[in-house]
Amino acid sequence: MGQLKIGIVGAGIGGLAAANALHQAGHDVVVFEQAKQFFRVGADINLTPNAVRALDGLGPDIARAARDSGARPTHRISRMWDTGEETSRLPMSDEAERKYGAPQLTIHRADLLAALADAFPLDRVRFDKRAESIVATDKGVSIRFKDQSEATELDVLIGADGIHSVVRNAMFGAESPRFTGVVAFRAVVPTERVKDVPNIAAFTKWWGPTAESQIVTFPLNQGRDTFIFATTAQDSWHEESWTTAGSVEELRGFYADFHPDARALLDACDTVLKTALYERDPLKNWSNGHMTLVGDACHPMMPFMAQGAGMAIEDAVVLSRNLADVSNAADVPAALARYEAMRIERASNIQIGSRGNQWLKSGGNADWVYGYDAWAAPMA
Repeated sequence: MGQLKIGIVGAGIGGLAAANALHQAGHDVVVFEQAKQFFRVGADINLTPNAVRALDGLGPDIARAARDSGARPTHRISRMWDTGEETSRLPMSDEAERKYGAPQLTIHRADLLAALADAFPLDRVRFDKRAESIVATDKGVSIRFKDQSEATELDVLIGADGIHSVVRNAMFGAESPRFTGVVAFRAVVPTERVKDVPNIAAFTKWWGPTAESQIVTFPLNQGRDTFIFATTAQDSWHEESWTTAGSVEELRGFYADFHPDARALLDACDTVLKTALYERDPLKNWSNGHMTLVGDACHPMMPFMAQGAGMAIEDAVVLSRNLADVSNAADVPAALARYEAMRIERASNIQIGSRGNQWLKSGGNADWVYGYDAWAAPMA
């Protein structure tokens, strides 16, 4: 079996997951990352059982590292913002592992990236490479970077470069993501400060008076810390950033009418980060010739179903399965079309469902999301 020469633009979760999966399949993989090195930045993320099961197939070292640094929420709970009424409760942890083959893990994005990066050969990552122009032919793809260096004659180019994807623009034309009118606040507090809040070891979603308003909490760092994520409508803030400081007083003001248990979480915050949320509509196609997309490059979504990272990891697995037995560059477009056919309906449905923000508000079936196995899904 010969190797394909594969370039991946972006060393985020989707890019590194794809890099590991395709490297395991025996291909010649190079990752191009615009940062000068790996930095510990980003938010804390929720890996639901479908995401963890996909991650597990990337190797025991990755699976072990994720479990060693993450936490296992006991339940997924919905509560109403004003009365505190519990409207749905799903057992997770051991029960999720029994039912879905993997637990839910809540983990810092940087710890997940570190696990993925440690498993992939560092000499196959090219840092300080910002893609500037892309030229595609019927035989392959070439990239020119801002430092005027080039990567030529790639059999496959994968855009894992996020919501502002250069690869996506090269494939389908420039288009800007849309501001949703929603902002998000993020904070981490020692669990000791909020230990009296009921079910603090669970993933709990407080449903607000509007679809844009919510507070989500879950354990981090084996339960030593608690992550707090809150969203609300605010048209006046447009800054999209992982690191911009917000105001704790403003945060508390938005949720002043919430239940005392929810307010107790916000009262424990010393500092908070704030970012505007952007999205795009679902794409009709993800692939074009020898190029394709994974993660936020093709389906950026609102955080309300907690599936952004999970969809990127699923994409990576399914893409690697479709390229696993391909050695001839001429067969790449058909393989990428099969990958797209397997993924686009599921990802688009979750993208739309995340925008509507009603999933599991009052119970419902989580199996169609949590029960998906990217390693065993029928091939298109």
